[in-house]
Amino acid sequence: MIDRTHIRALVTSAALAAGVLLAGCNGEQLSPSSKANRPIPDKLLADIETKNMDKASPILVRLFKQEAELEVWKQDRNGKFALLKTYPICRWSGDLGPKVKEGDRQAPEGFYSITPAQMNPTSAYFLSFNMGYPNAYDKAWGRTGSQLMVHGDCSSRGCYAMTDEQISEIYALGRESFFGGQNAFQVQAYPFRMTPQNMARHRNNPNMPFWKMIKEGNDHFEVTKQEPKVDFCEKKYVFDAEKPAGSTRPLTFNASAQCPAYQVSPEIAEAVQDKQRQDELKTAQLISRGTATARSRAGIDGGMHPVFASKLPEGEAAIDKDVTDYAVASYLPAPGTIPAHATIPKAPETAPSFSFTSSSNNEPMVAVTSTTPAASSNAGASSSEGFLSKLSRSVGLRGSDPQPAASPAKPTAVTAAPKAKSPGPTREAAKSTPPRVIPLDRSQQAHAPAKPAAPAPATTAAAAAPAAPASQPSLAGAQPAVQANSFDSRWSTVR
Repeated sequence: MIDRTHIRALVTSAALAAGVLLAGCNGEQLSPSSKANRPIPDKLLADIETKNMDKASPILVRLFKQEAELEVWKQDRNGKFALLKTYPICRWSGDLGPKVKEGDRQAPEGFYSITPAQMNPTSAYFLSFNMGYPNAYDKAWGRTGSQLMVHGDCSSRGCYAMTDEQISEIYALGRESFFGGQNAFQVQAYPFRMTPQNMARHRNNPNMPFWKMIKEGNDHFEVTKQEPKVDFCEKKYVFDAEKPAGSTRPLTFNASAQCPAYQVSPEIAEAVQDKQRQDELKTAQLISRGTATARSRAGIDGGMHPVFASKLPEGEAAIDKDVTDYAVASYLPAPGTIPAHATIPKAPETAPSFSFTSSSNNEPMVAVTSTTPAASSNAGASSSEGFLSKLSRSVGLRGSDPQPAASPAKPTAVTAAPKAKSPGPTREAAKSTPPRVIPLDRSQQAHAPAKPAAPAPATTAAAAAPAAPASQPSLAGAQPAVQANSFDSRWSTVR
């Protein structure tokens, strides 16, 4: 009689063989070959044994754009996940921030689940697995996109691309975990490692509310070393939710509906809150000590790990010198073959322009980049705006600018009904407010009252009460891009 393990292996093998890569990051399909059945290399098997792991134990994958690194974590014999290996990413496309729509070249950010059916042994990019974008959160915000992969070939149009040798190892690790009984492995995709240093450097990024939300899942994983349970409600992520004490009704989550009453294990909630307090304190200290904000990547398409960039002509120019927390050194040999078509990240020849979009007042803001010729953009502005209009826009006084959304609340306790949101100022009211004109005479400028910076709203402990929109046009949890009381910084765009 065939035991359950053999049956599970047969079912998983059938699912892996049936996996197909659609369009998007692939191309023409290839006939099946033995590449999908290559064993885990002997050296990696030795590392697995050294770290007290089993060949077929569950895995978990973490992706970091800024550092261009992919981590494979594996469950050890004590039941905890431990880091097995860090792989440098050969290429990813887009910018820091989540994917919003089809064709924006953004590699996804968030939490995704990979089943055997998403593994593709016939990928035109050697081997691949589909990340499962869009997930329920993405769909709740109307985000679009398809066929977003982790694959080989070092070429990306919204994917995370490895070398063929790397994806062969990663694919084999996933395959063996399925053979061992894992139904799906989790992929956590982040803009950068969620450290206080990085949160301080990117404090002005409009995606910060979204990043703070997914950082909570990162914190759950780091304090428990267990794969966090992920749910969605009220268009936000919820981590490690369980039924309240005494409740007999099963939890039912809907990404677009109100959160049910739930709680997080007090032990986990306390550990996560303690970590968050420490991280926030360190972040505030770094900012107070003058930590510089990250340099703009405006218009640069994606990234590449220095271990690859340093091996390509002019590749040194593509390396972000401000990033110091690489796990893989750039001077090491390239882990795999760099194909001839691999290109370093470069800015487009046309000047990028930015807009911040949100489908409703609750959604975290997303920076959307479009490239338009700088000359024509300037010419259009000159012909359509008066002097006072341009001046007020330069110093940030245009009342008709869109209102940013506030950061979602952290689910750490039993949820309550959402609080009513106070309506923000209308566009008509904003237009009726006359712009404040700053005098050109510097002696008068010195006596001009300074405009105070908008304070960051405090986060709440209620799980299901999303924060109301800020009363001033500033991002929740972010610091102003320039000092609000500095005339020189405001006037520099005109001067």
